[in-house]
Amino acid sequence: MTKTANTGMRISRRTMGLILLSGIVLAGSGHIDMARAAEAKAATRAHPAVRYMQKVARDLLRAYRVGTIASFDKVLASHADVPAIALYSLGRYQNKLPRSRRSLYYRGVRQFMARYFAEQSHKYEIAKAWIENNPLKDGDDWLVRSRVKLTSGATYTVVWRVVKRRGRYRIADVKVLGFSLAYLQRGIFHRYLQKKNGDVNALVAALNR
Repeated sequence: MTKTANTGMRISRRTMGLILLSGIVLAGSGHIDMARAAEAKAATRAHPAVRYMQKVARDLLRAYRVGTIASFDKVLASHADVPAIALYSLGRYQNKLPRSRRSLYYRGVRQFMARYFAEQSHKYEIAKAWIENNPLKDGDDWLVRSRVKLTSGATYTVVWRVVKRRGRYRIADVKVLGFSLAYLQRGIFHRYLQKKNGDVNALVAALNR
């Protein structure tokens, strides 16, 4: 078992590996095959959700190069649908979160993700990554697929769930090997809350340490 920094929450090796891979993709997706990226950007038929993901990739590359919690936190604040991810992560415990604590909880969730990405993102090297040009419609959302090749030769498909909030796109989830990052995070939070007898305030305090 591995303990995430400053939270007291533990992640199993399997869960950690999947989240780590998602973190690597977030940090490394900026290493897009530039020829493909240029083609996608120049194509008049490129979907707005694809162009948005190209911008996300550039911002993530900058955060990856700086490598600090603050750099990843800035990207997450700009591009992640943090309220939706945070409330989903609470699941059945949502009604125990006071409205007065929501902003603090959202900030803690963002910092939790940023801290993990900053700590783990350099452990694997990405040889190449690219974003596919044709997103899939899923209800009101768009699923943007990307492919990531590690220097080890392993190749993964990563699916980004892109939603539109108040006229702009946000990322609501990432799937790697069919596993949802938001779903895995909810499992982490639920296990922590079970140990704390459902005390959401304890979770909020742990996330903001």
